[in-house]
Amino acid sequence: MDNKLYLVIMAGGVGSRFWPVSRQNKPKQFLDIMGTGKSFIRHTYERFADYIPASNVLVVTNSAYADLVAEHLPELDRSQILCEPIGRNTAPCIAYAAFRLAALDPEATMIVTPADHLILDENEFRANIAECVEFARGNGSLMTLGIKPSRPDTGYGYIQISNREGISQVRTFTEKPNLTLAQSFVASGEFVWNSGIFVWQNTTILQELKNYLPGTFSLFWAEKELFNTPAEEEAIARIYPQCKSISIDYGVLEHSSQVYVRCCDFGWSDLGTWASLYQNSYKDEQGNSLDRGVITSNTTNCLVRTPEEKLAVIDGLDDYIVIDTDDVLLIYPKSKEQEIKQVTTRLQLEDGEKYL
Repeated sequence: MDNKLYLVIMAGGVGSRFWPVSRQNKPKQFLDIMGTGKSFIRHTYERFADYIPASNVLVVTNSAYADLVAEHLPELDRSQILCEPIGRNTAPCIAYAAFRLAALDPEATMIVTPADHLILDENEFRANIAECVEFARGNGSLMTLGIKPSRPDTGYGYIQISNREGISQVRTFTEKPNLTLAQSFVASGEFVWNSGIFVWQNTTILQELKNYLPGTFSLFWAEKELFNTPAEEEAIARIYPQCKSISIDYGVLEHSSQVYVRCCDFGWSDLGTWASLYQNSYKDEQGNSLDRGVITSNTTNCLVRTPEEKLAVIDGLDDYIVIDTDDVLLIYPKSKEQEIKQVTTRLQLEDGEKYL
């Protein structure tokens, strides 16, 4: 165990692209979408449990999900669940964790991970993380894990690298390019997917927040004496409404000269959409990923999820997502699945929040 190594799990999102299974009262990170018997956040915690003590884990989440975090991660004390009063994207989330760690351990090294990613080769993942920790400690760098792309996916961010193996200094970031650009990135061999998994010394990220997001940094700095005290919650309630909503990528990483990427290939997916679940699921000879109670004919390349007790009979579909829940039936072309998030926005505008 490395007592100076800390894990920060970001678990505040609502997983709107996994609607209608992921809902506001129980979002994706608390679901067993892969059918493994464990939620995403449980898998994430266990991925690091062999070398990071439970006492060195922080979970940053929406205050509405604090009880769910405690239920899924009973090893944690309630003080390790950092509650955001409102969502402000990943930069304020990481700033919150960094200021808490500064109060706990001035020599901390931080690993930041989303709560809901799939990693197939965990031994390779651990080896890559260990290399990033060593590099970050030795060089004062901001490390990100980059994934060798398997396809020109428009839903991911891309990082241009200076060499294709091992650790490379980042040249450029491009967030969710169009298909033509994504195709050129993959063909060039000079780009990797941005996994959103980061490693850095806590002092380094605090300095770069100060350099590139001074407004956000100053809000937390003004309340720094209150972190890791009973007054922290009230301080956060004052800070968050004033924070700019911005990702750590846009706010810091795209500007810093200290950013390096470890090129990795450990079987990764952010499982952010139904199509990404389809890509990582078992498929029959027709290319369908089906629940048990589904009968198909003339149907190919579809993902179908239905309640256990329900029989579904499907004919003549190709490349569709079919998701049936107690109160919502979603039938959507896989090619348009990025638009599912727009459906949830429409429901908000049209007084359909009971379905969210």
